[in-house]
Amino acid sequence: MSENNKKSGASDAAHTKRQSQAKVLRVFRKIHRWTGAALFVFFFVVALTGLLLGWKKHSGGLLLAPTYKGTTTEMTRWLPVDSLHGIACRALHREVDASLSLKMDRIDIRPDKGMAKFVFADHFNGIQLDMATGEVLHIEKRRADFIEKIHDGSILDHYLGTGGGQIKLFYTTVMGLALTVFTVTGFWLWYGPKRMRK
Repeated sequence: MSENNKKSGASDAAHTKRQSQAKVLRVFRKIHRWTGAALFVFFFVVALTGLLLGWKKHSGGLLLAPTYKGTTTEMTRWLPVDSLHGIACRALHREVDASLSLKMDRIDIRPDKGMAKFVFADHFNGIQLDMATGEVLHIEKRRADFIEKIHDGSILDHYLGTGGGQIKLFYTTVMGLALTVFTVTGFWLWYGPKRMRK
């Protein structure tokens, strides 16, 4: 084979390779564009709520109430949890709304603060009590919990009453896969042209 033929063959091979890379790049660009367009609102919501959750402890109590201190951290002086629960439920109905559900989500006991936080399941209210005296230290609107449920999609499970978290599972799966595709295709859209120029 002559030198010219060798050069021509190498040039054709390089051209074919570039064409193949350009085709892959076009496919990735299309996937990237459609993923971004289809899930734009969801990406925006996830980004915004994630930002708010990152700042919740630095929001001056707007998103997350400060943790108040009870009178003592000595456990032997604390009231029984069932007594504190009754106080929290009465405080909720008296101070917030008598029609609210008393179903508990969790009781967050802070031994280092001498305080118990009662968080309700069917609404976004919380009561902080002094463990020793039962005094209501703070009644809070748990905005950070609401934002977190929007962030992970469980807000629909909350309002539609789907107990198994099916909507959250579907939403987080779709968003996780979409973000992975978005990241991979975005990287290739940056790296692909550099590779083609080599």
